[in-house]
Amino acid sequence: MSPVKVSVGVRQIADAPGRSTPTAPATAGRRPGGGPRRRWWPWLVASAAVAAGVAAAGFAVAAATEDPPDPALGPGDVTVALHVEHSLFEQTEIRVVEGTRLRFVLDNDDPINHELIVGGPEVHARHALGSEPRHPSIPGEVSVGPNEVGVTTLRFDEPGTFEFACHLPGHYEYGMRGVVEVVPAGGA
Repeated sequence: MSPVKVSVGVRQIADAPGRSTPTAPATAGRRPGGGPRRRWWPWLVASAAVAAGVAAAGFAVAAATEDPPDPALGPGDVTVALHVEHSLFEQTEIRVVEGTRLRFVLDNDDPINHELIVGGPEVHARHALGSEPRHPSIPGEVSVGPNEVGVTTLRFDEPGTFEFACHLPGHYEYGMRGVVEVVPAGGA
């Protein structure tokens, strides 16, 4: 006996003599309303490629128009005024030449206490515990009360990046920190 083939919108495939198994409807590949299905992925790929091109062009323009870094201060004795308002340092980046003795004048316009701690990771690790609520003016450390001015001085003899921050509870986490970039004397 030969397989029966019916063609009324369903294709039949014979898998055994005298028996047929229905498969996909004849409308496979078509939308419910008629016409062929449109594939969305080529549009997605094209859209992603256009977006990537626009982003790359934007980054290129930003890099081309980016201001060069400020010239490094020093060497010698240099004074930098750090203004504090709303628990943030107004200036967060300072560049100096190695061998510069930097005098920080901390002007606190807030109604709360702040501190300025300058140094490497070991200095900040010690102060992050908050066990020293007040600092006399010693190299790299000073505390200031509300609407007060404090001064501390620190000499930077090695190239590198050194952080300055306020470690009073919650201040560092809020963003009260910055960096001193020390550049080699020949590379200023």
